[in-house]
Amino acid sequence: MAALLAREWQGIQMFPAATQTKLYDYLGKLKEENVNTLTILVMGKGGVGKSSLVNSIIGERIVPVSAFQSETPRPMMVSRTRAGFTLNVVDTPGLVEAGCVNDQALDIIKNFLLNKTVDVLLYVDRLDSYRVDTLDRQIVKAITDAFGKEIWQRGLVVLTHAQLSPPDGLPYENFFSRRSEALLKVVRLGAKLKKQDIQNSTIPVVLVENSGRCNKNEDDEKILPDGTPWIPNLVKKITDVVLSGGKGILVDKALIEGPNPNAKGKIFIPLIVAAQLFLVGQIKKWIEDDISQEVLPSWA
Repeated sequence: MAALLAREWQGIQMFPAATQTKLYDYLGKLKEENVNTLTILVMGKGGVGKSSLVNSIIGERIVPVSAFQSETPRPMMVSRTRAGFTLNVVDTPGLVEAGCVNDQALDIIKNFLLNKTVDVLLYVDRLDSYRVDTLDRQIVKAITDAFGKEIWQRGLVVLTHAQLSPPDGLPYENFFSRRSEALLKVVRLGAKLKKQDIQNSTIPVVLVENSGRCNKNEDDEKILPDGTPWIPNLVKKITDVVLSGGKGILVDKALIEGPNPNAKGKIFIPLIVAAQLFLVGQIKKWIEDDISQEVLPSWA
C-alpha cells in the first residue's frame, strides 16, 4: 500500500504555458469555494491507461508504466502541493482477474483509502474498445457496492487512446458518441442509477491521449482530434463536477465493513416485544372472560 508524501508540485511547470494558465485558473476556482484539497480516485480494468493518466495529470513520470506490465500491483497515492492547494491522485490495480471482478483488489483499495475522502472518481476505459459486456456492468456494480451509488455523483468516465481512426470509415464524433452512450448505459444499469441519483445530469465523458504521439497545437498543448487541449479540458471537467454540489465519499470503517446484517433486525425488536405483550394480555383477557361466563353445575 504505497503512498508518497506530499511535495511541491513541480510537474505543473512542465506543461506548456497555455496549459499552466488554464490549470491555475481552475485550481483558483476551487480555492474560491474553499476546496483546498482534492483527492482523485482512478479505477478501471487493467491495461486501460490508468497509471499513464496519473502521470499525465501530475506532469511527472511518477508511477511506473511498462508495456509488459498492464497495471500497478497495489494502490499508490501521488500527492502534490502548489500555492496552498493539495492534489492527491490515487492509482489502483485493475479490477479484473481471470475474467472476473477482483473483489480482493477492491478490498485492498478500500483499506488503502481508510479515513480518506474521495472527491472525484475517474472511471477509466479505452475509446478503442468497441464493445461492452456483462463484465463491464459487474465492474460498475462492484464499485457501487464498495463506495455507494453516491460515488457516481462525483464520477467521470475517461476514455484513453483517443487519437485513433474509427473502424469502417465511421466519423470520429459518431464513434465517440456511440462508445460513450454504451458505457454510460452500463454505468446506469450497473449502479442502478435513477435521474435523481446523478442530480438529473449526465456523467461527463472525457477523452484523453497519454502517448507521445499525441498531436499538439501551436501552443505546444496536447490536443484531441477536434483540437481540444485534453489536459486542461479534463481538469475543467473535474472542477465542474466538484463545484456542482454533492459530497465527497468518506471511506471510514463503516463503509469498509459494510452494513451489519444484525443491525437491520434490531429496529424491529421493540415492535416484536409490544406485539408479544399485547398478545399475552389479549389471551389473558379471553381466559378471564371464559371463566366469568362459565355456568357451574348444581353440585359445584
